[in-house]
Amino acid sequence: MSDQQPGESGEPTVPDDVWERFARDSERDIRASAPKEPSARARMVTERLRLQDEREAARNSRRTARKESRPAAPPEGWRTGPAWREADGRAARRRRLWAILGVPLAVAVAVVAMKPSLLPGDLFGTSSASSSASAGPELPAETAAPTAPPSAAASRTPTRQRPFAGSPAERWADGADAVVVPEAKAVGSLTKAQVATALRQTKNLLVGANLDRATLRGERPKAAIAVLDPKQPGMIADIDRRLSSPDEGHNPLNLFSRFDPREVHLVGTVIKVRGRITFEEGKKGGVAIHADYTFVYPVSPAQGDENEVTRTIVRRVWDVELLDPRKYLVTPGRLTVEKHDENIGNSACDVYDGFLHPQFDSAVAPSGAAPTGPTTDPYDRSGGLGSSSAGCGTVSRT
Repeated sequence: MSDQQPGESGEPTVPDDVWERFARDSERDIRASAPKEPSARARMVTERLRLQDEREAARNSRRTARKESRPAAPPEGWRTGPAWREADGRAARRRRLWAILGVPLAVAVAVVAMKPSLLPGDLFGTSSASSSASAGPELPAETAAPTAPPSAAASRTPTRQRPFAGSPAERWADGADAVVVPEAKAVGSLTKAQVATALRQTKNLLVGANLDRATLRGERPKAAIAVLDPKQPGMIADIDRRLSSPDEGHNPLNLFSRFDPREVHLVGTVIKVRGRITFEEGKKGGVAIHADYTFVYPVSPAQGDENEVTRTIVRRVWDVELLDPRKYLVTPGRLTVEKHDENIGNSACDVYDGFLHPQFDSAVAPSGAAPTGPTTDPYDRSGGLGSSSAGCGTVSRT
């Protein structure tokens, strides 16, 4: 047995290169684990993050404090409960209802403000004591020939405020709205649209010849002439002759209603109108239209007592036709005149200057020749027009 201990022989137990590597690794680990002084930039970033965290914490603290200070929610059944929601729903429905009714109500108020006579009675005291009695509701549109003349109205003197007092026309419709166009349908070789055009042009003819203010003042009736076919032989030339040089054989009153503004003025803006339009297939395959209308004009003298009011009544019958432009040499959409006739009540006889001449009670001597024809009711629409050979007569009422 040997007494020598390990390492005492003079030879190292661990090789030198292992010891060197151990020493290097130990030194490196010691340096890595040693605390280091942070750089100035790192210290600034750290401080900024710390301050940001403190501010965020302070804001959260204030929000929490505000929430805790709010009053407790009201009990169910007050503003948050079903009863309040039900009441709020009813209020919303009322608001929607008023929104729906508001526009029609505003329109109705505006219409009544412009025409108080639409209201029953005399709510605004616009009628005088002598004309307080109502003439009754407006008559419905005429759809067939009447079987008798209108009954006698109460005897009243017309005034500027009530120019149709004492006349059956007081219950007639006003102006162009009274010219009612029937529903169109295809007729003969014409389509429904073509017939509708013919009916509309017939209304334009009636309005242009009898209601247009320029025509009534004695100016050229351009609106009426515009619907007539310029290709109809002699028609436009005949109208020009009547307007430029009226005489007994070329009287523009056979076609148009005209007043001399130096002699009379129309009273107000309303002209009363009553009549009807009918149509059927014409002999030439187009649409034949028959229009029969009466127009009532309230007038006062241009000189003298301007408060004196009388009325001139004109009944006109037009027979016109719209022909198929594929078959005839015509202008599409223009009317061909087949026949026209008229009766005039309360205008001087045998005066052919192209104007109507109403007769006033205050006139010292009536103008024109003495009437030679029969007495007729100008409001009677139950029959046809009388023969022109009967002469100029008198009227039973105006």
